[in-house]
Amino acid sequence: LQKLKDFYVKNMGSKVVFAQQTPPVQFNTYKNNEGASPVMGLIEQIIEDSKKLEAETTSGEAQAQADYEKFVKDANSLIKDLNDQITSKTEAIAAADGDKAQADASLASTEDELESLAAYEADLHNQCDFVLKNFDIRQKARLQEMEAIM
Repeated sequence: LQKLKDFYVKNMGSKVVFAQQTPPVQFNTYKNNEGASPVMGLIEQIIEDSKKLEAETTSGEAQAQADYEKFVKDANSLIKDLNDQITSKTEAIAAADGDKAQADASLASTEDELESLAAYEADLHNQCDFVLKNFDIRQKARLQEMEAIM
């Protein structure tokens, strides 16, 4: 940039002067480029824009990095919480399975006891039926026995 400034400033002294002609219609005054100042201004403007763009990009990248780090931190926290929930629910399922196994064992034991009680009840029922069925016959036989004794 400095070399361009030096070149154009050096050559400003050797400007070619043209004869000025009055135009048929008067317009606003026309200004010459005055050497390289518009070119230099354009280059300086490009450099300034580049610096601004670089600053904005750096700022945006820093913000994006901060947002990404926050996202990763939040995601890791959420994953940890969900893993803790999975662990607690797995433990609850294991406890429920243990309770179910104990209840199943108790149910089987109770069913076995009920079956044995049903068999005992059937045996008692058969004995009572025998007694009831033969009650009349036994009563008649006793009466006859008592009459025979008397």
